[in-house]
Amino acid sequence: MCGLAGVIFGNKRRRAEEREYLAWLFTRLLVLSEERGPHATGAAWLDTDGGHRLFKRPVTAERFVTDKAFAELLASMDNRATLLLGHTRWRTRGDERVNSNNHPIRAGEVIGTHNGTIYNADYLFRRWKMRRFAEVDSEILFRLAANAARDGAMDIERFKARLRRCRGQIAAVIACRTDPGTVFVLKGNRPLELRWHPRRKAVLYASDPAYLDAVLAEEKGWREIAVPPMSLVVFRREDLAGYSVEPFEFVAQERKGAEP
Repeated sequence: MCGLAGVIFGNKRRRAEEREYLAWLFTRLLVLSEERGPHATGAAWLDTDGGHRLFKRPVTAERFVTDKAFAELLASMDNRATLLLGHTRWRTRGDERVNSNNHPIRAGEVIGTHNGTIYNADYLFRRWKMRRFAEVDSEILFRLAANAARDGAMDIERFKARLRRCRGQIAAVIACRTDPGTVFVLKGNRPLELRWHPRRKAVLYASDPAYLDAVLAEEKGWREIAVPPMSLVVFRREDLAGYSVEPFEFVAQERKGAEP
């Protein structure tokens, strides 16, 4: 069990106060997500030029958000930001003291976070002769996404075809530096909740709706985006409200060795 939290930005010229407000909401969501993963915490942003900044450490979220480097990461965002993604890790496979095992994970031009376990990751790495830099099974999702990039953009059908061979649990948020205005949200058989604010042109997401309810209790204008399980949601910066939702498939399996 891990925690996902983040902000997807639509195209808008935001004043510094609004960027700080969204960063504040993100920070609160990250701290609340600590109960889903106390072993490591990470955050990253991506901008319209494909630039990015990433910071992760084997510490709790409560400690992480007090680190000067985290404050600098948030302060370095500007109106070109397309995605701010965070992760709180519950260690399963891969020592959290080896930072490459922690999230967000960069695989080639792809950056992403994942909650769940891909039980056949080792087999898939061998089958498709893919490069591997970490011990964690999550890396296979981001390698598959990177492998599906064509002419700088994600070939969604190719990505979905490879996902069908994955076995386990999936909730993930993925973006590509060569197409930074597009964000892919995978809600498989792990929870992921989203809220949308039309005026702010931003989407907040978290693994538990209670975290969003707590953070947004006194905030106005945020609306739920209802996404059924086994859905791939595609958000585009130029028209965040015009997101698309389509089904995707994989072998949903709750624990290793269980019948799917």
